[in-house]
Amino acid sequence: MPAARPRTTGRGWEGGRSCRASRSRRPLMSEQQLSMEQIDVLLSAAVAAPSMHNTQPWRFEVNGPAIDIYLDGSRALPAEDPTGRAMRIAAGAATFNLRCAAASLGYNSWFGLVPDPAEPELVARIVLEPTGTPDHQLTELFHEIPRRHTSREPVRPVKIPTDALIALTQAARTENADLTWLPADEVHEVLRLLIDTDLREIGDWHRRAERAHWVGGIRATDGVPSSVLGPRSAAYPAPVRDLGTRPTDQTRARATFETEPALAVLFTTGDSKTDQLAAGLALQRTLLVATREGLKAAFLNQPLEFDDLRRKVQRITGKPGFAHMVIRFGHSTVQDTTPRRPVSAFVGTGAEES
Repeated sequence: MPAARPRTTGRGWEGGRSCRASRSRRPLMSEQQLSMEQIDVLLSAAVAAPSMHNTQPWRFEVNGPAIDIYLDGSRALPAEDPTGRAMRIAAGAATFNLRCAAASLGYNSWFGLVPDPAEPELVARIVLEPTGTPDHQLTELFHEIPRRHTSREPVRPVKIPTDALIALTQAARTENADLTWLPADEVHEVLRLLIDTDLREIGDWHRRAERAHWVGGIRATDGVPSSVLGPRSAAYPAPVRDLGTRPTDQTRARATFETEPALAVLFTTGDSKTDQLAAGLALQRTLLVATREGLKAAFLNQPLEFDDLRRKVQRITGKPGFAHMVIRFGHSTVQDTTPRRPVSAFVGTGAEES
């Protein structure tokens, strides 16, 4: 899959907020150029990140050893994600995948979140530096990227090992977020909130129309095809989100899902744009660790799309902070996968500067 020739922006390292490094010193910008093959590996990994309704709301610019990640406003969800929080989480997840790919190519990665307030669509910058000792954890997780897929299928009745629960919790904390596991009574509190969200959506044709634009049917490059929606639940409310909007999607077979799903809430202490990007980094590290542990994940984020219900979800955890994701984990199968646009569709070209 050939990548388009990257734009040279001439922009240097901005420092930014939440800058982190895999070494104690700051990187020095150089004239080193990434090869087209390296760019393809890096961006193919980045765009494999999850995004709400698989909108893939990002674009990239490459300047020597630096890669800038931008939000693509043309792929926003104004009805379901009016503040852009889900877009920033997706961009954070793509940023984490970039770091994993960089490690696999023998690079350390230095990055800043929201590096330039004058460019609100620029959400992250990564600078790569060759090294003989790349981060082995990131290198290991790179191999999980093509294996990570959302599963909306029933999970097998196999308890998640304690070691896996601890590993997922530690993964989120490594990226400055928290993952809290809900006991049975709190799981049912969250499931009851799904009834509230469904009632609110009955008269909201904007949300239904927006979802129908991205979900259902046969899709080759983006959105959620009918083939990955999974079965409808035989009980209500269900521990999976039924995204079906088309009449044919409402005739899918029914299945029995677990009554006490393994649900976890991913949250951060703050709710700034930087915090939301950090939540995306934490989400992707957690999902890749889950994949390594043989687990699949799906999302129950409907309540988080309404500010008052999002606050209720956080209160249910009994901890201060701001909920970003409600994740269902388990041992399940994947019947099909969501498509991705070619890398060339995400990279700026010199022609755009004219």
